[in-house]
Amino acid sequence: MDSESLHYSLDLAAGNGLTLSSEQRAALQTSLVILKRNYKFSRVLFWGKILGIKCDYFIAQGVEDDEMKNKKSLYSLNCMDWHLLPPATESMIADVALAAQGRFTGDPSHEYEHTETRIKGEGDDATEEEVTVKVNEASRLATAVSNIDKDASVVPRGAFTKSPSGKVQTNRSFGGSWSLQLERGSTMCVLRSLLWLGLTFFHIPQTPQHGYIYMGDGLMNLDLPFML
Repeated sequence: MDSESLHYSLDLAAGNGLTLSSEQRAALQTSLVILKRNYKFSRVLFWGKILGIKCDYFIAQGVEDDEMKNKKSLYSLNCMDWHLLPPATESMIADVALAAQGRFTGDPSHEYEHTETRIKGEGDDATEEEVTVKVNEASRLATAVSNIDKDASVVPRGAFTKSPSGKVQTNRSFGGSWSLQLERGSTMCVLRSLLWLGLTFFHIPQTPQHGYIYMGDGLMNLDLPFML
């Protein structure tokens, strides 16, 4: 959701029962403006919150000239101080899938470790060797944000437009049309992800007001096939 309409957007997405305290909202309202200026972003989005055991991670994303390229993700533990997350590479995603299990701890420096025995060589030359994969929680956080974006983030058709130079930008004349789950007296459409529980998308038809927010434990719902 766009940081410039943070309070209004949070109220629209509050139907899932998860929201932020007034202190957190006030801190975000200030810090996201500073974040936009310091990093020279054209737009800053409040992505959501991933729940941890010790602390929760608040996630923001910065957009430059192109909405689909070079989007940067940042995290904060206090809604004020922001830190860049590394890009989620294929090797990082593979290491996280192998080593990281269970809930997020809330400590970005926490290390997950996985050791397995692999066979090297063939036949009589085959030998066993132990391979240890280590990954820190900041990398796991970057992977979770990337996976949720790929699997569950949505925008209404027509919300973005491609400029003659090839850049994907916000469509200023966007009106949109959705006919999905309705709330607030049929004035708002809401989508909720079953794959990533805690992802809520909202859109007020015939207006450019839309956004999504994630508040959950950062774990994919592996029970989904049994729920359908």
